Amino acid sequence: MNIDCKCCGEKITERQDEEKKKLLNRLSRIEGQIRGIKKMIENDAYCVDVLTQTSAASSALNSFSRDVLTRHLKICVVRDIKADDESAVEELAELVKKLMK
Repeated sequence: MNIDCKCCGEKITERQDEEKKKLLNRLSRIEGQIRGIKKMIENDAYCVDVLTQTSAASSALNSFSRDVLTRHLKICVVRDIKADDESAVEELAELVKKLMK
């Protein structure tokens, strides 16, 4: 659920423990991929092998972002629109601009 933080007024998204655990596990795997690429560079791995691993890490991060965006659309944006918060549409438009760079 998207709510305002009591201490600073910024928006935050509360996630169920299960969802949070899944997202954190995926980020840990991506982090492991990045560490692996770093080790490849340290060990003078062949460029093609490094680029193959980089592509896999990039794909994993894109997949992660798609899942977070899908949740945001289905829950946060829908809720805000139902509450007549038209700023959600502007926020989404700005987000799409950033994602399409």
